[in-house]
Amino acid sequence: MSVLLTAPRRAVAALSVAALAFTGAPAAAAQAAEEPVPAARTEVAIAPVDLDGPAVSAVKVTVTNAGPERMRRLKVAFEGPAGWAVQPAVRSVDGSYAPGADATAEFRIQVPEPRPGFTMRTFTATATYEGGDGRGTATGTRVQRSGPVLARLSDAYNNVGITDENNTGPGDYDGEGNSFSAQKLAAVGLTPGAPVTALGARLTWPSAAPGTKNNVASTGQAVRFDAKGSRLVLLGSGVTTGATGTATVIYTDGTSTSGAVGFPNWSFQDATEHGATLVRSTDGRNRPDGYGNAGIAYRVFANSIPLDPAKTVEVVVLPANANVHLFDMAVAP
Repeated sequence: MSVLLTAPRRAVAALSVAALAFTGAPAAAAQAAEEPVPAARTEVAIAPVDLDGPAVSAVKVTVTNAGPERMRRLKVAFEGPAGWAVQPAVRSVDGSYAPGADATAEFRIQVPEPRPGFTMRTFTATATYEGGDGRGTATGTRVQRSGPVLARLSDAYNNVGITDENNTGPGDYDGEGNSFSAQKLAAVGLTPGAPVTALGARLTWPSAAPGTKNNVASTGQAVRFDAKGSRLVLLGSGVTTGATGTATVIYTDGTSTSGAVGFPNWSFQDATEHGATLVRSTDGRNRPDGYGNAGIAYRVFANSIPLDPAKTVEVVVLPANANVHLFDMAVAP
């Protein structure tokens, strides 16, 4: 795919840059069992990428020879997000480089117009070489994120999922004007601001008044979150049978963890669908014309993704699927 190289570059617009992670891979030839494997020491660093598109951005990749031998026959390959054109895809770097020396390669990448909301972009550079640390290849990645990060989950509330039985009109949990009954939720302990324990986490039921926005139809919003633990627990319920997605946790060191998460439909499907756990079950629901569907269960579930317990969570990126509705989230020890 070709790119236009005459478009101007623009200034970087309020980007938080994640930390770089460097890894090395063994050369193709296997070593004898008695021969020690050299430590991976070659570093590959990607400079910040100008994401203020539409534009063509120049990206510099630096390879540092931290091995004991001179590095030669160096080639650097660069990749951006899926569908982003890079020119060239691979650069050969002339010369040889002594231990401790840096080599640089520059690429141009076609940056599309920014899309609304929170986004994470991953860039990868792979160096192949002879000499150096003897590994033959090393990879560096850079993750840049842009867009708003909300201070708390309640700032993302965009759906009225709980109404009073005497005023059901504002409700629209499922896109058809139906909602949970505040009275029936209270009968099972889910009153505004009430504590909820699920999957080892202490959560809180929304304190918003019935008939107001009190849950998140999840569309990939990013929410600031300061906690450490073994797993992130989400409290919610699904609309339709496809209430699944990927939740991503970004740690304070710039690394991240992602996991599949989902909920059964609020009124049918097995309660363990998508790996969920039933938290509460209420009787009936509120419809546009008042309370109804008595004898049918409308339910709230919990599900979780694992965390690195040694790291502190900074941001949670919610699943990009509005069929997933969230009431709260917390970390289990």
